[in-house]
Amino acid sequence: MLGFIVAVIAGFLTPHAETPVAAPLARWIERWIPMRPGEVRLLAFALMLLAAGLVSVLLDSGSAFWIVLGGTLGYFGTRIVTAFREQVQHRRQG
Repeated sequence: MLGFIVAVIAGFLTPHAETPVAAPLARWIERWIPMRPGEVRLLAFALMLLAAGLVSVLLDSGSAFWIVLGGTLGYFGTRIVTAFREQVQHRRQG
């Protein structure tokens, strides 16, 4: 369970890791492989999931499934909550 929570946090922090973590690595990778701008965010997400997986192994908590699910929920969390709130508000009004 703790690995899942770490993965949710990692997914949520992905946009904040794009500039300081993924951008320098992307510049290094671009020596051999051309990268599109949207792929830097994807690289940041992959790095954050890798970090969450390492923390999960160190804490002996969680599996690959829960790490990926937690990271995905964390990444899209604000949009999921917004969509849920809009649906609840729409049902109350209508």
